[in-house]
Amino acid sequence: MARRLAKLANSPFLKVEASKFTEVGYVGRDVESMIRDLVEIAIDMVREERLDEVADRAERHAEDRLLELLMPPQPDDATETAERTREKLREKFRAGKLDDKQVEIDVKDRGPMIEFGGGPGPDEMDVSLKEFLPALFGSRTKKRKMRVSEAFDYLVDEEEQKLIDMDQVQRVAIERVERNGMIFLDEIDKIAGREGGQGPDVSREGVQRDILPIVEGTTVNTRYGFVRTDHILFIAAGAFHVSKPSDLIPELQGRFPIRVELKSLTEADFIRILKEPKNALIKQSQALLDTEGIKLSFTDDALVELARCAAQVNAQAENIGARRLHTILEKVLEEISFEGPDLKKKTVKIDAEYVKKQLADIIKDQDLSRYIL
Repeated sequence: MARRLAKLANSPFLKVEASKFTEVGYVGRDVESMIRDLVEIAIDMVREERLDEVADRAERHAEDRLLELLMPPQPDDATETAERTREKLREKFRAGKLDDKQVEIDVKDRGPMIEFGGGPGPDEMDVSLKEFLPALFGSRTKKRKMRVSEAFDYLVDEEEQKLIDMDQVQRVAIERVERNGMIFLDEIDKIAGREGGQGPDVSREGVQRDILPIVEGTTVNTRYGFVRTDHILFIAAGAFHVSKPSDLIPELQGRFPIRVELKSLTEADFIRILKEPKNALIKQSQALLDTEGIKLSFTDDALVELARCAAQVNAQAENIGARRLHTILEKVLEEISFEGPDLKKKTVKIDAEYVKKQLADIIKDQDLSRYIL
C-alpha cells in the first residue's frame, strides 16, 4: 500500500527491515543508512527523468559522432560529396545494415575500484580512485574496437551524461527526499524490547533509540549533502504476534501517532487476490505451464475452493495471510507441473472437485497441513 501511494505521488520510497540495523558503535548498519539509501533512490529517479528529457538529443549527437567515425577519408574541398556519403551511411545505419561493422572509439578508463573499511562503511559504497585522484585518472582514455550497435549505445550514454547537470539532479533529489520522501520500516515488532533480557541488546532497544531522532527530525550527512528528515513520512509495520506495540520504548510509540490494525483476510479477499492483480498467482501458473505447451484454466468454483482452503488452514494453523495461497496452489498443481512435459492432453481445466481431491487428506491432518501448506 505504501509503495503504491509513493508511486502515485512520484515520491522517493524505501522499504527497509528494522531488524537489519544495529546500535551505533557496533558492527552492522546504523539507522542513518536508510536516509542515504533513500537519497540514492531519489538520485536515480531524477536522473531517469532527465535522461528521458534528453534522450532524443543524445541519440542525434551520438549518431553524428558515429557517422564521423564511419566516414571514409574525404578531400578538403569535397563538401557536397562528403554530405551525400554521410546521408547514405545514415540511412544504412538506421536500417540496421551497419550493426555488425567494427568501429574503433575512445572509451574512458574508469580506473581501479576500491572498497573502504573492508565492509559496510558510512555510505556503504564502492568508490573509484578517479573521484579522489582526478589528476591521475580524470582524462585517461583508451582505444577499443566494438560493433557499431554497441558503440552507438556507448556514445548515447556518454552524450546523455554530458547533457545532464548532475549538480541540479542532486539538488532536486535532496529537495524531493526532504519534502516527499517515504520510508517503510518493516518488522518493527522484531526490535521491541525483551523483558528480563541480559547483556548488550544492540539490535533492539538501542536501535529504537537511534531511530527516534531520525523520525522526529534531524540532519543526516550524505555523500550528496545534508538532508533534513523533518518532513519525511515514516510508516512502521509489524505482525506483533509475540510482542505488543506497548513493548516499544514510550518515546518511539509517541513518534507514530496514527495506528491502524489490519483485519485478517477473508475468503472473498482471497478470491479477489487470485483473480484481480496484474501478476495474480493464477496468471503466473498459467504462464509457467504455457512454457510446456499446457493450456491451464480454472473454473470459478475452483477459485472459491482454493480461497476456502486457504482461509481454513490459516484458521487452524498460523495465519500467514495471502502467502497461504501460494503454498496451496503449488500443492494443487504439483502433479501437473511434474508430469507436464509428458501429458498427452495439453488442455487442463481445474475445478472444485480436483482441488478437493488434491488437498482433502492434507487439510484434515493438522500436522501435515502445518508443515506442507
